[in-house]
Amino acid sequence: MKLLLRWLITSLSLFAAAALVPGIRVSHDAWTVFAAMAVILGLVNAIVRPILKLLSCPLVILTLGLFTLVINGITLWLASDIAVSWFHVGFYVDGFLAAFLGALVVSIVSVILTTVLGEEKS
Repeated sequence: MKLLLRWLITSLSLFAAAALVPGIRVSHDAWTVFAAMAVILGLVNAIVRPILKLLSCPLVILTLGLFTLVINGITLWLASDIAVSWFHVGFYVDGFLAAFLGALVVSIVSVILTTVLGEEKS
């Protein structure tokens, strides 16, 4: 149940990012795209993000954690590229600035929805 709730929250966060950030656009059949993109983003966050955080540890420390926002943008951009290239999912991020702003929106909306829906931390 927690996995489905997390998937729904991520899908709604991606919807908000596509609605608010000009450089993020979705092709036809949007809800299927958001659902597939939520799975792909979750996999990228589980596999690639820890490696990026480890490699950029000095920058994260030097910027007092703000470089983590850049890592979030990179993972969203990479997940979009993987979704379009490998799985032909129509979730397009036009550049790094759009990915950075989209990652900010996804993070903020995810925190708000997690708080409202009451997902428990284990």
